[in-house]
Amino acid sequence: MATINDNYLKLKAGYLFPEIARRVNAFAQANPDAKIIRLGIGDVTEPLPEACRTAMIKAVEEMGDRATFKGYGPEQGYAWLREKIAAQDFQARGADIDASEIFISDGSKCDTGNILEIFGHDNAIAVTDPVYPVYVDTNVMAGNTGVANDKGEFAGLVYLPITAENNFTAEIPNQKVDLIYLCFPNNPTGATASKEHLKAWVDYAKANNSIIFFDAAYEAYITDPAIPHSIYEIEGARDVAIEFRSFSKNAGFTGTRCALTVVPKTLTAKAADGSDVELWKLWNRRQSTKFNGVSYIVQRGAEAVYSPEGQAQIQGLVSFYLENAKIIREKLTAAGLSVYGGVNAPYVWVKTPNGLSSWEFFDKLLQNVNVVGTPGSGFGAAGEGYFRISAFNSRENVEEAMQRITTGLSL
Repeated sequence: MATINDNYLKLKAGYLFPEIARRVNAFAQANPDAKIIRLGIGDVTEPLPEACRTAMIKAVEEMGDRATFKGYGPEQGYAWLREKIAAQDFQARGADIDASEIFISDGSKCDTGNILEIFGHDNAIAVTDPVYPVYVDTNVMAGNTGVANDKGEFAGLVYLPITAENNFTAEIPNQKVDLIYLCFPNNPTGATASKEHLKAWVDYAKANNSIIFFDAAYEAYITDPAIPHSIYEIEGARDVAIEFRSFSKNAGFTGTRCALTVVPKTLTAKAADGSDVELWKLWNRRQSTKFNGVSYIVQRGAEAVYSPEGQAQIQGLVSFYLENAKIIREKLTAAGLSVYGGVNAPYVWVKTPNGLSSWEFFDKLLQNVNVVGTPGSGFGAAGEGYFRISAFNSRENVEEAMQRITTGLSL
């Protein structure tokens, strides 16, 4: 008889965003005339930059000619894309990252889950709370946790609360942990990490032989020159960190799919016999075995991001969404709500009013003003009493949503 991976049975009934979709769909069916504005998931709305579209069209034409046709590409990604990423995203910021240490993939969400395959099951794992749910759920699936308690916290994980009191930046743990998930600019709170804060984490990881998983998917939204875009801007980070990045939120590739993971060749972890093993070799083997690479067409589109035209166009996109975030932040603050994030980040983190729970506030917004956000409790126990609003939408929808919330609700 075939058996299943019982670890899946530990998971909650539904991943956060499908549950949101279920509730919204039920409301829409019952209220077909309601104009619902969705500021929940972090999906972009504006078209792909022209430079990317032009490059992809040219690549499609190349695929129609035997002389320029491309079949299987390198699993790690084409060198011409990796070299541009290394030069412009890392070396230009003083980060010593070589093109050979960059792996092109179809999404940082995938990579943050898949990376667990090269690590053992006996690691002490730390996650922030609230947290991007993928970090937790993939550890549950991999068998790295016990069951969840009444608050939804899984045995076997070390939770690091990020709250208004610590400016939503995780405090260094007193205990030793082996794997650490950090996301800055943070999803869901919109918080950023200073160079000093990241230096403290790098120092901790060095002292404890830990590995940091650094999710920098929203680094393009950093406008403050004092805030690092990459953990590799911190001295010594090459020896303790793996970084994940995405083309989804800067260039609008959510439906096009392209991302990257950086695994420095100086990064090692212990084998069962106590020897040091280069993680680059393990990740390279994993990708070469289980992944056939991102399509040539998509990678040509991603390469165009680094052209002068592409850089100007993605800056226009980022600025557009940051202006949306500013509108959300200012309107909700003026309405008397406690608001965080929305600066150097596309997410606004709101304290729910009048003691409402996260899901109560979700239902109130949906039913009373037909606006969708994300309940903070879906990101972890410490997210209860908060609510995430995404800046990824049209200007018209953002302005109308704020008008509805500030005039149609008793806040």
